Amino acid sequence: MSIKENKALIRRMYELLSMRKLDAFFECFSPECITHNSTLGNSSMDQVKERITGFFTSFPDCTFTVEDLVAEGDRVVLRETMRGTQKGVVMDIPPTGNKIEVADIAIYKITDGKVAEIWETTDFLRMLQQLGVIPKK
Repeated sequence: MSIKENKALIRRMYELLSMRKLDAFFECFSPECITHNSTLGNSSMDQVKERITGFFTSFPDCTFTVEDLVAEGDRVVLRETMRGTQKGVVMDIPPTGNKIEVADIAIYKITDGKVAEIWETTDFLRMLQQLGVIPKK
């Protein structure tokens, strides 16, 4: 795929995610895709599916805004912002009703038109501060 097509794939994924079209969203990944998250460690697609489903239970109004996409070869770098209101338990934290706005940066490796591997860093510290679990400095 071209760089333009790779970027379009990632942009489309986040549109599908915001619309809760999870079946179509997960079709964008190869079944063997592995996610490397700086906080959560490595995850298989089954673990990612479980985590995303739980996240939408915790933040039912969650949206994702693509801020930047940069691509070269088979890699696409994404900077996006998640926004939502905590209505369910997340990371053992009872519902607070607090709004979050959290930055995420991910590098996607695209193989044969599907996401084959992801390296991701999410600002969980900011999320925990916004939920009132950790004091803001």
